[in-house]
Amino acid sequence: MENSGHQDHIIVLGCGDVGRRVVETLTFANIEFVVVDSQVFKFENADYDYVVGNATEEEVLIQAGVPNASTIIVTLNDDTHVMFATLISRGLNPDSTIIARANSYKSIDKIYKAGANYVAALPIVAGQMLAKMTSRCIDISCKKMDEDIMLYEGVDIEKHTITHSDDLANKTVADISLRHKVGCTILGIEREGKIITDILPSTKILKGDIIAVVGGKEEISRFKEKYVKN
Repeated sequence: MENSGHQDHIIVLGCGDVGRRVVETLTFANIEFVVVDSQVFKFENADYDYVVGNATEEEVLIQAGVPNASTIIVTLNDDTHVMFATLISRGLNPDSTIIARANSYKSIDKIYKAGANYVAALPIVAGQMLAKMTSRCIDISCKKMDEDIMLYEGVDIEKHTITHSDDLANKTVADISLRHKVGCTILGIEREGKIITDILPSTKILKGDIIAVVGGKEEISRFKEKYVKN
């Protein structure tokens, strides 16, 4: 599929489990994007623009419109491929924002050096989030459990319990629009002892939920000022 006419769009490299979640979110938000994947069957019944090809090949990335893209999201399953795709994309578009998935924490520095603006290390994010949300401490000195957990590159997680009077209660993730309002993202929900990490725009936040919100230090501060009552 030819996409050379796109301007300032988002490109998703890889349509695996993570890539599909990104596609769902972008589709829900009505944002223009192009997906690149080498397996054509992943695009059955797709109602969005896509390119079938290897995301580490320059001609494929040019066909997808990388030189004109505002943002490139790299969600490939192999870190070597992530590095190559990031490196080539950066060469084609020095001004774009590149967000890349790291499947192993050992690859983080290499992916940054390849040209990524932000690297999300999935094992680290998931592990920190689950530790933050499920930790229980008997010692009264562990009140600091509710403080932010520092992740790589200044990214924090804030845990927040939803009350009846909370502005976030009984609203969907799309309605809340934390990314637009304060620059944060809801990464997970603890509900009646169960952890929900499959967060979609249609996911509803309920009274009693404990949400894990991820963002930079400034974004987390804005979230606290707006939603956390002292």
